[in-house]
Amino acid sequence: MSISSEAGHSHVFLGSDHQRNERRIWLVIALTAVMMVVEIGAGTIYGSMALLADGWHMSTHVSAMLISALAYLYARRHAHNARFTFGTGKFGDLAGFASAIVLALIALIMGWESILRLLDPVAINFREAIAIAVVGLIVNLVSAWLLRDDHSHHHHGHAGHGHSHGHAHTHDHAHHHEHHDDHHHDHGQKGGRDNNLRSVYVHVIADAMTSVLAIAALLLGSRFGWTFLDPVMGIVGGLVILQWAWSLLRASGAVLLDFIPQGEDLPEEIREAIETDEDRITDLHVWQVGPGHHAAIVAVATAVSREPSFYKARLASIHELSHVTVEVTVDKAA
Repeated sequence: MSISSEAGHSHVFLGSDHQRNERRIWLVIALTAVMMVVEIGAGTIYGSMALLADGWHMSTHVSAMLISALAYLYARRHAHNARFTFGTGKFGDLAGFASAIVLALIALIMGWESILRLLDPVAINFREAIAIAVVGLIVNLVSAWLLRDDHSHHHHGHAGHGHSHGHAHTHDHAHHHEHHDDHHHDHGQKGGRDNNLRSVYVHVIADAMTSVLAIAALLLGSRFGWTFLDPVMGIVGGLVILQWAWSLLRASGAVLLDFIPQGEDLPEEIREAIETDEDRITDLHVWQVGPGHHAAIVAVATAVSREPSFYKARLASIHELSHVTVEVTVDKAA
């Protein structure tokens, strides 16, 4: 059973490029999956462990990218489901968090396999391995180009709609209560960092970096006989990917836990817009509800009785705010 949204009121907080990003990720998945099938098939037919290893390695990235693609799909299909109190905009961050864990596991496996290879070296077919790494790099570069985060086009759709709710309460013994609902439309640009797209991009770049390191190690190995370089590069690549995974884990985890990161000045902007000699904020909560979308609950104590819409108008220029609840308390001592 689904609950319908109240008339004229929706909580759609998807990123402005949601559908574009979703289409591009499915395209990258298709491209990577074809490459994966070709490598596994060729490796099986020709008995090449290098092809098989790279093919199965690609399968882990395809699995992680599927998490992101399905998150986009689910978030879009359930965007109007009122059971999601603040919309489905955070699904991308949930997918990004899961992908970061997968990325960290890939890095750890890479490092472990490289250490084993260092301890027990095996013969390398340099020509074949270099060819595979080059083809893999080309696929990754094409994928990275498809996933580029381009905000040069016009933003439109759900990103431009903000909702404000006001609750005015006077406590000067009159016990007057007024509920004020208003909707304002904000047509500013709401880029916002999409952690779901970022997670797929990191997977692709990590794979590309692995290919570059492998090519360098294999070329030097074939030229000077330094076979130890291949597993050493694997360890270096694993450490770099682990660092990227940690960065993505922190960014997506912060959004999921409603943490305001260092450098985020939205609370200060709200205070600057609202507070005067007559008005002061007594309680403020700000959190992200989707890429480029934030919600805020603002409690204002004022010496002069004013409608919540008065304070909503002061916040109208802050484009990142898509859902605002204002509570006004008349306090003669404010």
